[in-house]
Amino acid sequence: MDLYGKLMLALFFPALLVLLFTRITYSRYVGLSLAIALIAASVYAGYTSPPIIFVVDAFSLTLGFWLASKMQKKKEGYH
Repeated sequence: MDLYGKLMLALFFPALLVLLFTRITYSRYVGLSLAIALIAASVYAGYTSPPIIFVVDAFSLTLGFWLASKMQKKKEGYH
């Protein structure tokens, strides 16, 4: 896979993982922790080669955590 493809995946995939795990576990902190664990495992396995991917992953995780907190606040407002 070329650098552009890796950047696009790094931009969207971690945020989606945080949102998915937050919906499954009902905790944005657990969702973030699970997403970080998966990304750390892929880094350890050597799937992320350029260092810019780490920065984009961190940005995406932050964005996903922010979206998950907005999603939980909206959900709590209806109760």
